Amino acid sequence: MSAPDLDEAEIEASRAPLMDHLIELRGRLLICVIAFILGFILCFAFAEPLYIFLVKPFAVAAAFHQSLAPGTHVSPIDLILGTAGLKALPIVDGQMVKLIYTAPLEILFTKMKLAGFGAFIVSFPILAWQMYRFVAPGLYRNEKGAFLPFLFAAPLLFLLGTALVYFVMLPFVMWFSLSQQIAGGGVSAELLPKVSDYLSLVTALLLAFGLCFQLPVVMTLLGLAGIVNSKMMAQGRRYAIVAVVVVAAVVTPPDPVSQLMLAVPLVLLYEISIWCVRLIELGKRRRDPVEGHP
Repeated sequence: MSAPDLDEAEIEASRAPLMDHLIELRGRLLICVIAFILGFILCFAFAEPLYIFLVKPFAVAAAFHQSLAPGTHVSPIDLILGTAGLKALPIVDGQMVKLIYTAPLEILFTKMKLAGFGAFIVSFPILAWQMYRFVAPGLYRNEKGAFLPFLFAAPLLFLLGTALVYFVMLPFVMWFSLSQQIAGGGVSAELLPKVSDYLSLVTALLLAFGLCFQLPVVMTLLGLAGIVNSKMMAQGRRYAIVAVVVVAAVVTPPDPVSQLMLAVPLVLLYEISIWCVRLIELGKRRRDPVEGHP
């Protein structure tokens, strides 16, 4: 029996009545809900240290900003190393960073929002695995082998995007915001962000970068499905760059530094996607018989 016949036999053997599929779906959804709830409880218990961890880039930017003479600029390397804990922060008098809240329950709701965001990240491997286990019986053997690597690549690329936000982008954004303060002539405009607004900014940037860094995964899957090819992607490079610039302008704060920090990696990831699709096409040519030969 040939390989396609074996694959068809596997799928026929795995077919079950609709009720069995619904029961399986209910069980897997229940596992996902339990995983999310446990992740939420865990993250809510550590909401305060988690929030302090997210505020660290702001604290680093504030420390360097307060230690510099007026009109001088901080080194980008110092901001990155300071956030990573590889460089001692300048010692300044008084509190380095201060956030405020203006509603009685704002802190509680902020912690709940942070716990929900953290629960999604913590439980994502379980969610992805349950989704894969549900659809796997309907996949051919070669499709299962092609799909599994993306279960590992997607979280790694997401972490890479969030690391770029935390260690590089956030310190720059906060330092830039601090440099816009006004003091003089009887006027004082000091940056005192609300705890909820700061968390909204951080989570929006983390999600935006993490999802945008899935570009190679999405394009490679489209290449596997035959929807796109490397020649089409190479010819559409200029349009892709325009789309990347538009996306970067929409999902980042309205400053050119933040937009470049997202646009440049996305362009590089698009080029990587082209090479990934080319490798897939080379693999298909090697597996398929050469046209005109037995």
